[in-house]
Amino acid sequence: MAGGHSDLRESVVFQPREGGKARPFAMALVDSTQQVLEAAMRGSWQRETALTNNIANADTPGYVRQEVNFESALQGAIAGGDPVSEMQFEAEPAPAEASPNGGSVSVDQESARLAENGLDYQSLTDVINTRNGIIRSAIGLL
Repeated sequence: MAGGHSDLRESVVFQPREGGKARPFAMALVDSTQQVLEAAMRGSWQRETALTNNIANADTPGYVRQEVNFESALQGAIAGGDPVSEMQFEAEPAPAEASPNGGSVSVDQESARLAENGLDYQSLTDVINTRNGIIRSAIGLL
């Protein structure tokens, strides 16, 4: 899932429980909850990129830290009934106090944000994997 699958159809071979002929079929595991989870993973991934860029540029004079606030974008899309399946998230300049070199990055704070984001991403991955396991179990694919 981490690669941002836009199409979650996968070919699987169905093995009937009581014998019979195995046959391939495509199953769609996409519903609105799955789309929101995938969009959140894309947002978290984009945030990871922004945070690592911030750390890499901590000593760059005049660099302004970037952040990705995908949660509010997702909340707005859901509240407005907008599709989330193709949402893209952009890093934006984040207001912060300038350091002596004119930059706005605290490596300690960015590292903490990076760790928190990593945990969030792992949680999203776990939820998607659990959901998909439940669906596969329900249709006899486990």
